[in-house]
Amino acid sequence: KFPAIRVPLPPAPMPRLLRSDPAAAPRRRRRPQVLAVAGARAAAAAASAVLTGLVGASLHAFASAPALWPSFRSAASPAVGRRREGLLPHGRHSARVSASATGDEPGGSSSDGVGRVVILGAGLQGAALAYYLTLRGIKPLVIERKEVAAAASGKGGGFLARDWGDTVTSKLHKVSFALHEELAKTLNIESYRRIPVLSVTPGSRSQQTNDICPWLDGDIADSRLMDADGGAQVAPYELCTKLMEAAVSRGAEVRIGVAEGVEMEPESEGLERVTGVVVDGKTVPADKVCLCMGPWAALAEDWFGLNVPMTGVKSTSIVFRSDQPVEPYALFCGEDHRFGTHLEVYPRNTGEVYLCGIGGSQYIDARMLRKGVILPGEVEADPARVEAATKSFSAMSRRLGGKPDVVQACMRPCLPDARPMMGKVGHVKGAYISAGHNCWGILWAPVSGLAMSELIIDGQAQCVDLKKFGTGRFSNRGTDGTAGGRGRKMGAVSVGEQW
Repeated sequence: KFPAIRVPLPPAPMPRLLRSDPAAAPRRRRRPQVLAVAGARAAAAAASAVLTGLVGASLHAFASAPALWPSFRSAASPAVGRRREGLLPHGRHSARVSASATGDEPGGSSSDGVGRVVILGAGLQGAALAYYLTLRGIKPLVIERKEVAAAASGKGGGFLARDWGDTVTSKLHKVSFALHEELAKTLNIESYRRIPVLSVTPGSRSQQTNDICPWLDGDIADSRLMDADGGAQVAPYELCTKLMEAAVSRGAEVRIGVAEGVEMEPESEGLERVTGVVVDGKTVPADKVCLCMGPWAALAEDWFGLNVPMTGVKSTSIVFRSDQPVEPYALFCGEDHRFGTHLEVYPRNTGEVYLCGIGGSQYIDARMLRKGVILPGEVEADPARVEAATKSFSAMSRRLGGKPDVVQACMRPCLPDARPMMGKVGHVKGAYISAGHNCWGILWAPVSGLAMSELIIDGQAQCVDLKKFGTGRFSNRGTDGTAGGRGRKMGAVSVGEQW
């Protein structure tokens, strides 16, 4: 849907990455001149992050897997600034560039002094940010490794809940819920609809079983209405692609390529300033850069010396398809001890029935994310959990169960407090992060995009207060990402699978 064009690169690119023997990599990354112009605190944090990753990794496994070998770049000239690269390896990528305008510089400049804005990641957070920036006349460049909605933004369930926030996240829920309804009308989101929510207890039927949903014609112990008018749903792939299409129609650009690092130069008082993004070995000039990279925003630790204790929660989901319309009830099922599932079931107006909460989630820590052990679009489903979910759902719904038509997996970005990270990187002028939205990434995407656009353009978010979601809140904490209890909640009450 995006026309292919050529985006010109700067006339004098920096030297290309030098691919080194893995055994020599630790010595090369410790060369002092690489961090020569960094502020003392940022340099110490970056060095610590690199050494932690090197000590914690298995050198034997690393040496035996060339696809995971990192690339290294020679130090930049002090007159230009310096580069920070993470450990995320190169990958195959398309040479196509999608855009609607052909300016001389990637990332449009604005008349109000915002400058060149680059967004890293074309999932829902990046797409929403691009959309709301273009509504204000800013034409960002979006860098995406694979394709729009390649990861969780194309594979999530799309459940929306207006009143399920806690004291910190309540406004995110309410404001974004209203924005979803507005976007559905503006962008013609056909999959959006309001939907009642049921709580279902798996088990054997009895005379006390309360039947509400007509397609729960199998074994359930009980069901009850959980939320009559505060639930809605949207197909995240449709939402993400239509947000990006709208942004492109207003002058945003989408470029397929691998973001390998950032370029910065020193400012006063030990601070730094973003000057560019390294994409496929070339420098793309930038005045402002926002990381909307989901779990892979953990690379901010390498790039900015910022503690980002991100965990990637890898989960399987399945989709059944029905030839007949499926009555709209979203289900949150209790623990099915027979199969180890905690199903969430979302029927769509297309006849699809989406299932997650399958259990058996795997946890990928920040160090492994930064090394690129699992890349966007390469998360594989767990066959054992597919079988368990199929059996559990088929027992509850004879009408819709059977063999799933789609088997897939994705990885949610989760921080220890289960809250997103949104805001400026305090010690780097022009650096921003919007990531870590956990299981509410689809719901919170519109409000996050709007708030971050206000922060980038006006210097402060107006639609919601971002103080509780600041990027520096883990600076004095460890990087343990095993807090637990970080699944979906209805207020303070855990609902569905927890991790």
